[in-house]
Amino acid sequence: MDKNPHELAPEQLRCDCDPSSFKFSSTAEIPPLKGFVAQERPVRAIRFGLDIHSPGYNIYVSGLTGTGKTTVIRKFLEEIAVTMPTPDDWCYVYNFRDPNSPVAIHLPAGRAKNLKAEMEELVAQLKREIPKAFDSKEYEQSMGALIAENQAQQQALYNQLSEKARQEGFALEMSKMGVSLVPLLNGKPISAEQFEVLGDETKQEIEGRRSALQSDINNFLREVREVNKASREKVNELNRRVGLYVVGVRVEEIKEQYSDIPQVVSYLEDVQDHMLSHLEDFSEKNQEADTSPAAQLKLEYQPEPYLKYRVNIVVDNTETKGAPVIIETNPTFYNLFGRVERRTQLGTFFTDFTMVRAGSYARANGGYLVVTARDVLINAGVWETLKRTIRDKAVRTEDLGEQYGLVPVAAMRPSPIPVNVKVIMIGNQWIYQALYGMDEDFRKIFKVKADFDYEMQWNEESLQGYAMFISDRCHVEGLVHFDPSGVAEVVEYGARLVDDQERLSARFSDLADIVRESSYWAREEGAAAVSAGHVTRAEEEKYFRSNLIEVRVREFITRGIIMVDVAGDRIGQVNGLSVIDLGDIRFGKPSRITAKTYVGRSGVLDIEREAKMSGKIYEKGVLILGGYLSGKYAQERPLSMSASLCFEQSYEGVDGDSASSAEVYALLSSLSGVPIRQGIAVTGSVNQHGEIQPIGGVNQKIEGYFDVCKALGLTGDQGVVIPVQNSKNLMLRYDVIDAVKAGRFHIYAVRSVDDGIELLTGVPAGARVDGGYPEGTIHHLVEKRLKEFAEGLKKLDKAGEDEKSGKSDTKDS
Repeated sequence: MDKNPHELAPEQLRCDCDPSSFKFSSTAEIPPLKGFVAQERPVRAIRFGLDIHSPGYNIYVSGLTGTGKTTVIRKFLEEIAVTMPTPDDWCYVYNFRDPNSPVAIHLPAGRAKNLKAEMEELVAQLKREIPKAFDSKEYEQSMGALIAENQAQQQALYNQLSEKARQEGFALEMSKMGVSLVPLLNGKPISAEQFEVLGDETKQEIEGRRSALQSDINNFLREVREVNKASREKVNELNRRVGLYVVGVRVEEIKEQYSDIPQVVSYLEDVQDHMLSHLEDFSEKNQEADTSPAAQLKLEYQPEPYLKYRVNIVVDNTETKGAPVIIETNPTFYNLFGRVERRTQLGTFFTDFTMVRAGSYARANGGYLVVTARDVLINAGVWETLKRTIRDKAVRTEDLGEQYGLVPVAAMRPSPIPVNVKVIMIGNQWIYQALYGMDEDFRKIFKVKADFDYEMQWNEESLQGYAMFISDRCHVEGLVHFDPSGVAEVVEYGARLVDDQERLSARFSDLADIVRESSYWAREEGAAAVSAGHVTRAEEEKYFRSNLIEVRVREFITRGIIMVDVAGDRIGQVNGLSVIDLGDIRFGKPSRITAKTYVGRSGVLDIEREAKMSGKIYEKGVLILGGYLSGKYAQERPLSMSASLCFEQSYEGVDGDSASSAEVYALLSSLSGVPIRQGIAVTGSVNQHGEIQPIGGVNQKIEGYFDVCKALGLTGDQGVVIPVQNSKNLMLRYDVIDAVKAGRFHIYAVRSVDDGIELLTGVPAGARVDGGYPEGTIHHLVEKRLKEFAEGLKKLDKAGEDEKSGKSDTKDS
């Protein structure tokens, strides 16, 4: 039997990688991968985005998971960051003018820690030195002199008022209630009872003199207050001089160390003024903790008196070498932009400036921040705040609850930190398109797109890149190294992942998995190196762990529950092929497609579409069938037929157009009356010109049908028809190729419907000559049948008209 011209040779069914193309005996001999494998486009984009410093040139990195996006970004940033200057530290200090707005201060890297230590030492030293200064003899003498001066001045004023009162007949008495005048009688004070027995005129005369002295008493009290005020000022000035002697010297020492940072100098001046105004905080009595029950039951938060002098470091770059690189794996609002923490005391929340915590955006200041687009978008408030932060170049520590709360509450509002951050957002193409089309701010702040491909050319560079990648995984993870045959099998696995003989997968996460699993099986066997057999075992075991559903579907077919014929001939019936995607694996499944044609005018009626079990692409494919049939057979007369198409035993819905060619073959078979070989399954879409178009999942479809045929028994007449364009996508399993070599299975590649129908029926399709098709060809038989449909329909129409005419004549008579 002559070989069919459309049949593919075994060597066309897979592209093998020659192990001899690798000039090593083990991957241990070659250096690990340090750069990037065949990703020039995104690499150039990333380099451009990192080098340009104009506003808005942040980077969106697009690509499928596992294509090495994060690895490339990390390596680029690590190389660039070490060459850049280390950014400043940032800390928050107490705002003595507005306690609810802590002040942000930046210092050169490492100096914030020094300032914090200096302030802690300052407080500790003052707690020791200030009480000593106020216990000194010099202070006691100065204070005694001020007290004596105050007492002398008050005594002089008292004596003056007392003398005047005596002249007016009163004695002056001082009490807690104030100054009182006691009448004198014969030079002696009288009691209240004695005053009451005096005559009315005498009483009135005494009261008149008392009233006259009241203004003198008021003047006395005012002068006493002025004397006390002046004394207090002198005491305060004395205390300030004593405190300044202790505080000023130490603060000046610190100011000298930070004289090049005006913000720190200004802060230290505020600290000094506040300390001198609150010297009592450093007294020994104040330093003793109050452990009384009453103090423990205080409901109001009592801050530590020395809290104001602390330094809250929120960004510490002491150990940072170059610019910071922050990869935020959980970009929640607070993780990204910081938060103000709160503590509880007896059910009450309280906070202070030392509880302010910076987020990853502030920690990335002067460097790079890497986030994932999906996480940014799903976390509440993050996307809008990120845009505002990039636009304003300042990060604000805010409470997310305030933005969504109905009632405004008093809260701490730390001053914003100016930032200069290059943001790299990693996502996929769909998120990029959605943001670009729906958010006008996105295109302004992410002006650089780095698009990672999921595949690359199969060439010498990519082969060596694969080998170096395997070497890198083996070195880093302590895996068994690969020999050339093992590397070659991984290369073929990479080609199989993308279903292409000329391209390799760039999803290195999948490749890393197969490398790890191959190493495991090599260790299980005690092999010194991973060979092709170990990689094949890893592939088989990986597939076996996930193919339970495939096995069950195949069992249903072999048991006759799902009805599929793989032998014999049937009119209007063909085996179509589809792919079921379970996420971790894909497998092919044959489906019986049937067609019925009959007299009518409704055209092609698709049962899936009528039952609303089909997708848009499938429905388009069915409409294209009508266009093909009309173009082929309705050039001289209308297409007078009705037809129904059905995916038998389809319960989960149908989509895609890869079965449209199979539906055409079923229709042509039904119309021509020529049976189709049931051992041949079909895949491929069709256009209105009758050309077969390429489809996806060709390897899974062929292997899925092969497994079914093998389970039911290979006869040597079975095979699959694919579009010729898919020939370069074949990376079939070795058992399928072995069956093809033995002539027990066949792969055919066709370009047109004519090629396919001839292969399936064994009857020539026929080409139109002089307005007709050669007798006995498929198209002649179809056209003949359509003419019969048309004539039958015409007779029915005439009979219907005669019937109507007869009824009309009867009515008239």
